[in-house]
Amino acid sequence: QVQLVESGGGLVQAGGSLRLSCAASGRIFSINTMGWYRQAPGKQRELVAASTGGGSTNYADSVKGRFTISRDNAKNTVYLQMNSLIPEDTAVYYCNADIVSSLYRRDYWGQGTQVTVSS
Repeated sequence: QVQLVESGGGLVQAGGSLRLSCAASGRIFSINTMGWYRQAPGKQRELVAASTGGGSTNYADSVKGRFTISRDNAKNTVYLQMNSLIPEDTAVYYCNADIVSSLYRRDYWGQGTQVTVSS
């Protein structure tokens, strides 16, 4: 059974930083794209940043220059370093990964971690 476990959310003042982590575990053969999404109250879930298996990255325009996605393939872990946080970054952040397991290939989601930025 494959699962994603997130950590690192919390409350921070505007201008501060947080680092989110997401570790995949279970019978994993390989991981393709790993990414972070977020959902603010009353809004749709949106892509924040993604990292492909080949090392390419892409970011939402709203976080470019402030957020950095990275991954440690040996640990099946993806990180999101968030700097210069603003109140508009407040949301539940979800980790997503495209994983090939012993049974099949599918998308997996973490349980979500709350990020709150105070003004």
